[in-house]
Amino acid sequence: MATHRILFLCLGNICRSPMAEGVFRHLVESKGIAESFHVDSAGMGAWHTGDPPDERGQQTLRKRGIDISGQRARQVQAADFEDFDLLVGMDRSNRETLLGLAPEHHVHKVRLLLEFAPDTGVEEVPDPYYGGASGFDKVYDLINAGTKGLLATCEALDR
Repeated sequence: MATHRILFLCLGNICRSPMAEGVFRHLVESKGIAESFHVDSAGMGAWHTGDPPDERGQQTLRKRGIDISGQRARQVQAADFEDFDLLVGMDRSNRETLLGLAPEHHVHKVRLLLEFAPDTGVEEVPDPYYGGASGFDKVYDLINAGTKGLLATCEALDR
């Protein structure tokens, strides 16, 4: 049974959050601890519900041996605040939206991904949607740092 339930969130659930889900899932699988985690992603809005991740994000992760082609976008639901231990937004706008949706007793679950990677010197994962493929590489680097820090935090809690 999963001891850590993590939901990654961005605006539409086609760029940053599916990448974060894929990178984090890859990390825990490569360490042989995937059974300890339930990982998912969602978006603030429903514009892309049912769509696969952006092809540029998929290409960025494929270059690194990570396949997210089977993921489909969904919108965050009220039940997610009960079902997940952490709801991890990519930027301040995501966090503020989540805090506005969260029941008061679940506000503590809302975090920013880069809180787990303070050495990056960056607080937000930028939205690469309107840029080129190089933006997805930069986003990958930030997500990789954030998910590694998040995993280290989870592992420390398990000790």
